[in-house]
Amino acid sequence: MKARETVRATALAAAIAAGAGALTSPPAVAALTDARARPVAKPSDFDGDGLRDVVVSAANATVNGRAGAGYVAVLYGSRTGGPLARKQIIHQDSAGVPDRAEDGDRFGGGPVTGDFDRDGYTDLAVSAPGEDIGEGADAVRDAGSVVVVWGGRKGLSGATTVHEGGAPDLLVGTSLAAGDFDGDGKQDLVAVERRDGLRQISGPFRRDGSHGGTTLEGNPHEFHRFSFLDLAAGDLNRDGRTDLVRTTESYGQLSGYGTLFRMGTPTGLGPWQSFGAARFSGDNADIGDVNRDGYADIVIGRTQDGDDEDVYIPTAKGGMITWIPGSAKGPLPARARAFNQDSPGVPGIAEGYGGGWSRDEFGTGVSVGDVNGDGYGDIAAGVPGESFDNIEEAGSVVLLPGTKDGPTGRGSRVFSQDTAGVPGAAEHRDRFAGTTTVTDLDGDGKGELIAGAPLENRAAGAVWVFRGSAAGATAKGSLAFGAGSLGTWGARGGLGGSFNDR
Repeated sequence: MKARETVRATALAAAIAAGAGALTSPPAVAALTDARARPVAKPSDFDGDGLRDVVVSAANATVNGRAGAGYVAVLYGSRTGGPLARKQIIHQDSAGVPDRAEDGDRFGGGPVTGDFDRDGYTDLAVSAPGEDIGEGADAVRDAGSVVVVWGGRKGLSGATTVHEGGAPDLLVGTSLAAGDFDGDGKQDLVAVERRDGLRQISGPFRRDGSHGGTTLEGNPHEFHRFSFLDLAAGDLNRDGRTDLVRTTESYGQLSGYGTLFRMGTPTGLGPWQSFGAARFSGDNADIGDVNRDGYADIVIGRTQDGDDEDVYIPTAKGGMITWIPGSAKGPLPARARAFNQDSPGVPGIAEGYGGGWSRDEFGTGVSVGDVNGDGYGDIAAGVPGESFDNIEEAGSVVLLPGTKDGPTGRGSRVFSQDTAGVPGAAEHRDRFAGTTTVTDLDGDGKGELIAGAPLENRAAGAVWVFRGSAAGATAKGSLAFGAGSLGTWGARGGLGGSFNDR
């Protein structure tokens, strides 16, 4: 960002069909602090039409000749038209978005959603970790920023910068999470700064950029270096407050992956807590109700092979996922289950190089969502390092069904570009399913499995959508799209680099 500026009031560039009116809450007794009931926004529904929408990041994309400026593609839910029926591209040259597209901004990273201004429409928060703050020689390089794009009856339009980094190389927003961490009814944000600090930005957010204030937690372990890799948010104990999970990679005196969690409290996020064993470590995570008991569960993906801090973890051969159920007391690691491709029912064979490297990278980009409408969250686990038919790192995705007992491995299915009915063809180092999400785009109660391959076609990137059905995700009728289908810039854009939370 070359100069601080107020938000332009004009709307985002046109050609957006109008959605249905905003969903409103049923009549209720007004809260003592509010004379009227507020409308309730449905998760990931930017236009209030009752259908979920999905955001696809291309943070490395060239925009109007600016390499690495970045954009997001918004695919609005449609009952009959398919994922590409109504789409919108948002970048820093879009009308109503602060600043302008510049080399290396990486706008669109870590998209998360929430009704940040409490108007009944879901909004979108994205980061630009490479943003420079200020002008010319005085600019603060790579300070980073966080922007909220506002939802409304016609979809996303207008945006506001809600936080900017104040020092060089902070890279604000390399990871983001959103939720109501103190249960006050106002959505909050957390953003990673300088890879090892966490900035909390409290709601409510207003369109002039003001909010409830910020606090920063730095690295408390001066002897020990680590980087945040992923954040995941959800209510693990059903107390109405959002909880937070983080995954990290450590260097120096202690090395390897780590996973910690914080419970929401009336005063915000509580202290970090450990699961107490290296076998719970990983590099990415998601939160969702896999066993349908009303408590959100943690799913940790670990792509590194079996060695970590001099501890050998056999199940981590080739990568693994670990399910930790939630409860009224919070997560229950004593009931955790771990799976790799040697686990019964899970397709494939666990392959590892040893020495800390995984060949398959099973457990990359894990996500939780219900693909068959039975109320149980299913687990999507990317396997971008999977090789087959003499094609190295072609990639695949494994879907593990949820049950009342959590994931069991039974009934798991695998999809790749060589699966019958799937568009495209497996190629060397496509690394298909490096990212995943599950979102119900057509409102039938069955989530679509969405897989990204940011390295497809020489890092242009591409995305695949598998329809949900009563039998689970299906390759029949699946579709794929890249920058050409979106009318955007393709070269090394990394389309599908991340998706929004749900």
